[in-house]
Amino acid sequence: MDPSRMLAPRSIAVVGASDRPGSYADLVLRNLAASGFEGPVWGVNPKRSDVHGRACFPSVAELPEPADAVVVAIPAPGVPAAVEEAGASGCGGAIVISAGFAEIAAGRELQRQLREAALRHGLPVCGPNGNGVIAVASRAPMWGDAVEPFEPGPVAMVSQSGNVAVNALGSRRGLRFHTVISTGNQAVMDSSDWLTALAEAEDVRSVAMFLEGDGEGGRLAKALAACADRGIGVAVLKVGSSEAGARSAAAHTAAVAGDQRVFRSLVEEAGGAWAEDPHDLLELAKALAEPRARVSPGAGLAVLTCSGGDSGIAADEAARTGVPLPQFSEQTAAKLEKLLPAEATIANPLDYTAVIWGDVERLRDITAVASADPAIEQVMVLYDQPQNLFGPGAESWEDVRRGIIAGAEATEASVLVSSTLPDLIDDAACEQLSMRGVVPLSGLRTAMTVARALRQPAPDAARIREIAAAASAGAEYAGQGEGAAGDGWLDEAEAKRLLAGAGVSVARGQVAADADAAVATWRELGGPVALKLAAPGLLHKSEAGALVLGLDDEIAIREAFDRLAAIEAPAGGRVLVEEMANPEAEMLVAAHRDGVVPALAIGFGGIWTEALDDVAVVPLPVDAARAERAIRSLRASPLLTGGRGRPELDLDAAADLASKVGALLLDAKLDLVELNPVIVNAEGCVAVDAVIRLRATAARAEAA
Repeated sequence: MDPSRMLAPRSIAVVGASDRPGSYADLVLRNLAASGFEGPVWGVNPKRSDVHGRACFPSVAELPEPADAVVVAIPAPGVPAAVEEAGASGCGGAIVISAGFAEIAAGRELQRQLREAALRHGLPVCGPNGNGVIAVASRAPMWGDAVEPFEPGPVAMVSQSGNVAVNALGSRRGLRFHTVISTGNQAVMDSSDWLTALAEAEDVRSVAMFLEGDGEGGRLAKALAACADRGIGVAVLKVGSSEAGARSAAAHTAAVAGDQRVFRSLVEEAGGAWAEDPHDLLELAKALAEPRARVSPGAGLAVLTCSGGDSGIAADEAARTGVPLPQFSEQTAAKLEKLLPAEATIANPLDYTAVIWGDVERLRDITAVASADPAIEQVMVLYDQPQNLFGPGAESWEDVRRGIIAGAEATEASVLVSSTLPDLIDDAACEQLSMRGVVPLSGLRTAMTVARALRQPAPDAARIREIAAAASAGAEYAGQGEGAAGDGWLDEAEAKRLLAGAGVSVARGQVAADADAAVATWRELGGPVALKLAAPGLLHKSEAGALVLGLDDEIAIREAFDRLAAIEAPAGGRVLVEEMANPEAEMLVAAHRDGVVPALAIGFGGIWTEALDDVAVVPLPVDAARAERAIRSLRASPLLTGGRGRPELDLDAAADLASKVGALLLDAKLDLVELNPVIVNAEGCVAVDAVIRLRATAARAEAA
């Protein structure tokens, strides 16, 4: 479906046209008039000939011509018929503000009818139960709340929450919107579809997305790839989590690499910025819209301020976010010394003191010199502007802004301006700065979050499309056959057979039918062994008393076998005898489909994985090089790389094993592969415990 006509309409119809104060239709008509929409606006109301001076027609079918956008603001029972008429008449799309659909049990059938009518005619629909669409550049606020006219800008917003969008529109922070979409129930088009459409729109440079649900991962990844193609920045605030993780909740993976982490890994893999609250979301989107703002991943930041206290706070925030503050070179320090008063100490952050406050030329030169340092690609100037300034006070603050702008124009570095508190910079100052290529930010804590986000590597659209393909390939199985506990689970022996066939190194061993066979396997392996009960759905053997380690004599092995064989398992069990591995380091390696896209989780800890929470999550597919980068990103990676005098372990083997686990999940269409622990030492690595869950369809076929 192509919603482009609806996003840049030349004609609009309002179904349910009314002048009743406070009604949705009345608000839409008033908004369109106040914004100066230049195209025809028709009312659809069989009981009126005109509303607010606009001609009314009995039905959508009787409009003078198909409208680019049809705003539907009537009681829910009449909406499916209105959507049917709009589609049959060749209209460009429908914006359903009406509520009373799938958000309540009684409205689910009406939403089904609405969806079927739209799909029958290929009609794009926004909503129902949303605030609508504001096409700012077209002066077309098709919106169910009162809004004032806006100046168009480069930032688009897609929000599943109408109120989050309303608050964003009411915020004053130098943010200029291109399009705002309140998606409502997403009966026909979801957030990913709108993101795809905005990627094709003219003059969009960034998109802020507020999401409440995961949606379909393949479609989202394709939309993110489309943004990457066009150089459009994406900021995402995602709340809540889906219930998909319930299927593997018994395994460690769901706890350490659940839906929210997978969603974030997809966004960041696609070059997007992850927001923690609506304030961050809007500031990130504003910064991503500035072409000069992005810097290389290792770029150094210089902080300039007139306050020692602010210098300390900025240094702490930079440390918290991992933004590097390199010290200035000797050459830079020498140049700064000539510009600074005697009271100033040359350091980064740089407190240039209030002695030179309002000195346009010196502020310009300080900014230019600091940004020219070889280690610096980004400069953040702290600037707080009190409200209601007048006279000489207002002029001095204006001079500071002029100095910053002049400094920005004298350098190729990215220049940010941040207030220390969110409300200490106003809309007019923000607009003045942003019009000159300087990114204005509200609040120092958020500004450092933005500075970090601007260091994200440039996205690889081809890589994102690989992720989309992997997600879409298994989409037909999604949500099928939840089943009872144990449904689809392989026992450990069968899981390891499958892993070995995929080239994954597993501990040597075999199933023992009796105690004599267990002893024979021990002798064949020639060293200490572990005995464990292998049963479908038995995921945590230690807690169940189904694991005995370090056995190296016949009597102990026989006693352990008899005890394990006596344990009752729901789906039956068998005793597995395996060699012990040298435990230099224990890792978790898992691939799963329970998030928005299939993903690989790599972490440290063995039985302590959840407690340590040191896990990297990467969307699949993952090759060995990408798996190695993920391992090196972990806090405990020095355990493998020779940190603190430890021996270097076989990182290459661990990365190779991880990539093969991801490939197995995709190729065999599995739900979950979890190896915990994987023992890594100097000679290689080996999986000593394994959990595999078949996809629901595969599990049913095997049972048949």
